[in-house]
Amino acid sequence: MIDWQFSRFSDLSNKDLYEVLAQRQAVFILEQACLYPDIDGYDLDAHHLLGWRSVDGRRELAAYLRVLAPGAKYDEMSLGRVITTPAARGTGAGRALLEQGIACAERLYPGHRIRIGAQQYLEAFYQSFGFRTVSAPYDEDGIMHVDMLR
Repeated sequence: MIDWQFSRFSDLSNKDLYEVLAQRQAVFILEQACLYPDIDGYDLDAHHLLGWRSVDGRRELAAYLRVLAPGAKYDEMSLGRVITTPAARGTGAGRALLEQGIACAERLYPGHRIRIGAQQYLEAFYQSFGFRTVSAPYDEDGIMHVDMLR
């Protein structure tokens, strides 16, 4: 079971923020071998969805994404920095994360479309949530991506 926390940046505890940044670094920079500025200035005004689970009595981050307001990065609102931690993969945490993330985003910004810059190998996953591809594949940090809208 995942316990969901949806918070503005300023409401995240130091410990929770540290865990988010550590997992983003572990997945995007180390695991995917992408050298890019993960701390990009968008976090401060974003809403952050953290999925926590209990493992051996210890609270552990299982999944995370951030929601950006319309106009912050794209004309549409957007979901980004979507991760399922390695320990939580294969448990359904990624699917639950997207369901929760879409619901939270739509409550915050009703009537707005959602744009994502998806890693191309996850295109079918995002299509299962109603996203459609709106760009040709492009290389971003050595990984092929596509822009998608919902």
